[in-house]
Amino acid sequence: MRRSLRLTVGATVAVVLLALLIPLAVLVRSYALEDRLSRAALEVQATESVVSGQAQDMGAVAHYLDRINEANPGIITTVYYPPSTEHPDGLIVGPDATAEDGRIREARRTGQARIDDVDGGAEFLVPVSLGGVNARPENTPVVRVQVYEESFPSPVHRAWLILGLLGLVVFAAAMLLADRLGRSFVQPIRSLAQRAQELGTGGPLPEITVEGPQEVAELGAALNRLVVRIEGLLEREREGVADLSHRLRTPITALRLGVDGLRDGTERERLSTDLDRLQAMVDDVVREARRGQREGLIAAADAVAAVRDRCAFWEPLAEDQRRAFLVETAPAPVLVAVSAEDVAAMVDVLLDNVFSHTPDGAGITVALTARPGGGAVLVVADDGPGFPADVDVSARGASGAGSTGLGLSIVSRTAAASGGSVTIDRSGRPGARVRVELGPPQ
Repeated sequence: MRRSLRLTVGATVAVVLLALLIPLAVLVRSYALEDRLSRAALEVQATESVVSGQAQDMGAVAHYLDRINEANPGIITTVYYPPSTEHPDGLIVGPDATAEDGRIREARRTGQARIDDVDGGAEFLVPVSLGGVNARPENTPVVRVQVYEESFPSPVHRAWLILGLLGLVVFAAAMLLADRLGRSFVQPIRSLAQRAQELGTGGPLPEITVEGPQEVAELGAALNRLVVRIEGLLEREREGVADLSHRLRTPITALRLGVDGLRDGTERERLSTDLDRLQAMVDDVVREARRGQREGLIAAADAVAAVRDRCAFWEPLAEDQRRAFLVETAPAPVLVAVSAEDVAAMVDVLLDNVFSHTPDGAGITVALTARPGGGAVLVVADDGPGFPADVDVSARGASGAGSTGLGLSIVSRTAAASGGSVTIDRSGRPGARVRVELGPPQ
């Protein structure tokens, strides 16, 4: 929002300044040219007086032209005398020795002054009547005054520079004002966002107090009402989970006591196995129901610490069974969108599969690396017989007594909840290999 406001104000001010400064610069240039033309007209009149008064003194006329041309850069005054006995081709007095053209001859013939636009300026042509016997048109000298734009640097260029600097100052002031206004708008919203992010960190939900525009304050009040509703829902969830655990485990305990009292050993063992499976399923249901209490609204954990901790737990068993147990983890913490307890449970399932379904002495490799783009990649491989082609690996292996049908489904569900996936090697090569990708916390 702050950046958008700056861009909008910057574009608007730039368009307004261009619409104002460009015509103003053209107007300044036009005024400067008009001023030069006015001065040139005065010089034409003065030169006409000198030429008519010094008709026979060409040196005095040349001296006068040198002086006024030097004093007025960009204004060139020249006098064209007609052909005479002394100057059969005519005489040009002044710095511009360009030969006569049709316009000069036309002005001499008609005796009328004229002004023409030329490249870069204007040109005055004024015939000078000498009077007496020299009053005939063919004896009339013509004064030509050429007015050009001044070369850089000139007052016009300095005026343009001042206008450009003024535009830059106005633009910078407008951008600074837009940034301050944008900050006054964005800061309350940013504060509100920071307070809202605290809702997912666990612990008591804070009351949000926001100062700023009325709309932002109303949004903060709405979030406070939402916080109250969330607290009520969490409290109901805690009560429901506690009641569920009590309701399910009490009858299971009663059934176990009844099974233990059976005289038939075969039947007692079969029912005990079924109760163990039921107990594991109930524990998994309760564990999933308590996920919100355990993780909070946003789950996050250091996968490196969790994997190292669980591998240290399983390492003594690997030594007892003479297994090579290699653990490789990233050197720095790697955050994943899973709680530490879920990472530990996932590692327990994968390692329990290896210990339960591979012979003693089969090596185990556990590798954890950072995933490009965030998250982690966990690979558990063994030197056992591998996964049979006709076995549903998603229901294979579990902690505890017997198979509960959970197994790798727990791993798959945990990976999917974090935004990752599970890949199982079915290539038929010796050993099994499970690759688990865990997504980064949001």
